[in-house]
Amino acid sequence: MSRRIRPSGGYELFLWYFMRISGLVLVFLAVGHLFIMHILNNVETINYAFVASRWTAPRTGWIWRLWDAALISLAVIHGFNGLRQILYEYLGARGRVLAGTVIWGLCALFIGAGGYSILMFEKDEEHIRKHPLKVERTTDEMPGPAAIPPAER
Repeated sequence: MSRRIRPSGGYELFLWYFMRISGLVLVFLAVGHLFIMHILNNVETINYAFVASRWTAPRTGWIWRLWDAALISLAVIHGFNGLRQILYEYLGARGRVLAGTVIWGLCALFIGAGGYSILMFEKDEEHIRKHPLKVERTTDEMPGPAAIPPAER
C-alpha cells in the first residue's frame, strides 16, 4: 500500500508548501531570536526598556519590529495549520468546516493582537524612568542579599 504524502493540488498543496517554507524561515528567525536575546544579551538585562529601545531605534527599529512580526505571524500560522492537518485526519466533512473556521479565526485573532502590539508600539518614557535598562554587573559588584531592598527581591 503506497501513501501519497504530497497533496495533488489546490489549497492543500499550497498549505503543504507553506509548511515547508515557513518551517525553514522559522528556524532562522527563532534561532536568530534565541541567539540575540539569550547569547548576545544576558536574560537579566531584557526588560521593557530593552525592548522599547530596540523597537523605537531611529534606524533599526523597523527591522526589529518586522523581525518580531514575521516571527509571531509565521509561528502562529505554521502551528495552527499543523493543528488543522492533524484534526482533519480524524474529523468528517462537518467537523472539518467547524475546525477550520475556529482555527483560522483564532489564527487571525492572535496575529492581529500580536501585530497590533508590535507595529503600534509607543515608548512609555515614564515607565522607563521608573524601571531603567538593567546594566550587567560582575559577581564582584553584586550586592549581597541583605543589601538588596525588599521591593527589588
